Amino acid sequence: MGHDFFQPEGALMKVVILCGGRGTRLHEETEYRPKPMLPIGDRPILWHIMKLYAHYGFNDFILCLGYKGDVIRHYFQNYLAITSDITLGLKHDSPIHYHSRSTEENWKVTLANTGEETLTAGRLKRVEKYLDGDTFLMTYGDGVGDIDIPATVDLHKSSGKELTLTAVHPPGRFGELRFDGKDSIASFNEKPQVEEGWINGGFFVASTKVVARLQNCDDLMFEQQPLQDLAKRGQLQGYQHRGFWQPMDTYQEYVLLNKLWSQGKAPWKVW
Repeated sequence: MGHDFFQPEGALMKVVILCGGRGTRLHEETEYRPKPMLPIGDRPILWHIMKLYAHYGFNDFILCLGYKGDVIRHYFQNYLAITSDITLGLKHDSPIHYHSRSTEENWKVTLANTGEETLTAGRLKRVEKYLDGDTFLMTYGDGVGDIDIPATVDLHKSSGKELTLTAVHPPGRFGELRFDGKDSIASFNEKPQVEEGWINGGFFVASTKVVARLQNCDDLMFEQQPLQDLAKRGQLQGYQHRGFWQPMDTYQEYVLLNKLWSQGKAPWKVW
């Protein structure tokens, strides 16, 4: 895939992951836990997404929590105990011995409560205070792919535009992008009737100007007016990803991703 090395800018560029939705189409699995915590194998899909970013050196995460965010909070606050074999004594103040070192020990995770009912633009605005520098990465907590993250960053920097999204061919049911020229996105239509062409696959690279411009946005979907406005102003860039991409919106997709993982055929496992 290339670029499989630590990039110095990765240490400075934060990764925002939207983890607050209800996952209503997976109600049978999300009644007691948020969708990003649904497992692929023995780890949550959220962990798989974070491993992709960390593979390229982007390991400073901001998780936008909402629906059942305490489940995600508990997972990371107790990460070593959950993921390691441990030996402990039962008397007061006995030390705990962890038998394996975590390969994720260099991760930094900010757990931000962004509200139970807040929509995606509002969640992004609420973590603005944790962003620094002029560029950050962002994605959703329910989709995986063999995305070349450094290539999206390279395209974003070379374009000079405010937002770069990863455009993918749809498995179905999603919104459509229309390209003007090679990479510039001329329009953005969320979930049209015609399900063909390119769609928004997430995995954004964004200028902090995009967040600064959001106002009174708790009830605003980032995927609607903000993206449409960026396209109209010529500030929306598309990185065309022709490899694997798969969201986990339905039970069938949940089963599919687990099947790929169990068979050792998970294309998103680049680490």
